[in-house]
Amino acid sequence: MAFELQKIRDDFPTLAREVRPGVPLIYLDSTATSHKPEAVLAAMDSYYRNSNANIHRGVHTLAEEATGLYEKARESIARFINAPAARQVIYTRNTTESINLVAYTWARANLKSGDLLITTEMEHHSNLVPWHMLAAERGVRLEFIPVTSDGLLDLDEYRKLLELGPKLVAFTHMSNVLGTINPAKEIIRLAHQAGAITLVDGAQSVPHFAVDVQDLDVDFLAFSAHKMVGPTGIGALYGKQALLEAMPPFLGGGDMIKTVHLRTFTPNTIPYKFEAGTPAIAEAVGFGAACEYLTAIGMDAIAAHEHAITEYALERLEEIPGLKLFGPSADKKGGVAAFVLDGVHPHDVAQILDGDGVAVRAGHHCAQPLHEKFNIPATSRASFYLYSTTAEVDKLVEGIYKVKKYFA
Repeated sequence: MAFELQKIRDDFPTLAREVRPGVPLIYLDSTATSHKPEAVLAAMDSYYRNSNANIHRGVHTLAEEATGLYEKARESIARFINAPAARQVIYTRNTTESINLVAYTWARANLKSGDLLITTEMEHHSNLVPWHMLAAERGVRLEFIPVTSDGLLDLDEYRKLLELGPKLVAFTHMSNVLGTINPAKEIIRLAHQAGAITLVDGAQSVPHFAVDVQDLDVDFLAFSAHKMVGPTGIGALYGKQALLEAMPPFLGGGDMIKTVHLRTFTPNTIPYKFEAGTPAIAEAVGFGAACEYLTAIGMDAIAAHEHAITEYALERLEEIPGLKLFGPSADKKGGVAAFVLDGVHPHDVAQILDGDGVAVRAGHHCAQPLHEKFNIPATSRASFYLYSTTAEVDKLVEGIYKVKKYFA
């Protein structure tokens, strides 16, 4: 499919709405969540209208149809990240649960008091708090790769930390605040040389550019459907087969077992031993449809479009007096522009922009330590996706000038 921006925008019904009479929606908050195309909505609707049943074990027609749709979606997700096998893709609720699954299973089975875990100063809370909890429970040590003033990871300091012999390196592929695209393949290679397992938070990378788990050689990859034109309430954890097979189950209940006796049980094989209870079946179907939708457009084409939009947005925003951007240059970042405006709280910026239909996010974006690093309480954040336009960027800039005038 050729990249036809207007045709793509027509696929997303929400983008055509007005937030109030005469005020069209300008959606610049895709880092928080993306909108959903008709193909995803239709797939979920068709499941509920035609094939709704519980999966696995049932032998009637609807149960077999539902199971087939659920597992077909898993195969689509596996292809999307080039996983060697669909059984290496575990359904979860979101990226947060995927990271916690690793923390509660692999980490608690393999890390002991004094062991070192390395993460970074730019992490989302979802890749910090599970490790804080583990440190408090097990005495695991945490060290952090510093962020430089221009929003990049200090890889020289990372190499020094690796000399301490970490057991796990967990880091974000792309910052949800700075937009920084970290050199994941190199970080993983160095971690493996040091004998460490790696976990990548792919919440912001998998939706926006091609991520190949085999090329990266990553041990665990966590990501969410809702940030990649899929539904909320479902995500995935990819893991190397040997690691997943050695890990204990996460939750206990139906479907994660092979046999149950009064005093013992035998866990199921992967992926099912990590998928207890009735899952989010319709959401899985939507997740698979989202992967197929993005694949049809082409991830390289999406990445190229987003780069062009980001480059344009940074140029326009840099023109505004009193506005400070955070993060590296456009060639080192994804579609995120976090900024502060002199004398105006980020929440006020966001609220005034909303009056013109411009949806941006304000706050610390679940990355409070990163904001503390830059000595700011919050930022305003505009973010872009495959359906974003330069006209929307112009509307954002126009709105910021209105904010400046209001507070002059």
